[in-house]
Amino acid sequence: MGNRLSKIVTRTGDTGSTGLGDGSRLRKSDARVDCMGDIDELNSWIGMLRAALATDDEIQTVLSQIQHDLFDLGGELAMPGYTALNDDMVLQLDDALEDLNADLPPIKEFILPGGNEAAARCHMARTVARRAERTYVALLDRETSATEDKANPLGLQYLNRLSDLFFVMARSLARRDGGSEVLWQTRRKK
Repeated sequence: MGNRLSKIVTRTGDTGSTGLGDGSRLRKSDARVDCMGDIDELNSWIGMLRAALATDDEIQTVLSQIQHDLFDLGGELAMPGYTALNDDMVLQLDDALEDLNADLPPIKEFILPGGNEAAARCHMARTVARRAERTYVALLDRETSATEDKANPLGLQYLNRLSDLFFVMARSLARRDGGSEVLWQTRRKK
């Protein structure tokens, strides 16, 4: 992979550009930089979620792997032409989804974010994952098939599956220790 930073304050971004791992520079408003930022924010929310869980929680293992995967995805975006994601990473999310969903009842009402602290943090991760998914779509739309070193389409599939996993995970976390999900109550007109 590219060079590691030896110092953090470089002042090279003071004019609104940022450096990629291949030495090229992009405007900080570029779709690739937006996407990298959303993935970084998502990874931070996962850290917040992990801080709300016991260290021996089985979900910790899943979340730890996701954080590493997201760092790989960010690396792909920061190093045009570099590929780290693979189909097995998406399959691992599918397996985690299936495992968590197995014990949940069918959804009969819309579910509001909340339930307990861990579930609420999981919903935050879910919404940021959806935003990262949207910015990834914008990046893919901007890059044509002729674009060299375009973003890996598998990243979009990973983010889509990840946001689904966070929804199911939030449902599971909300039900822990006798808790429950917060169901939407519509105001019905008579």
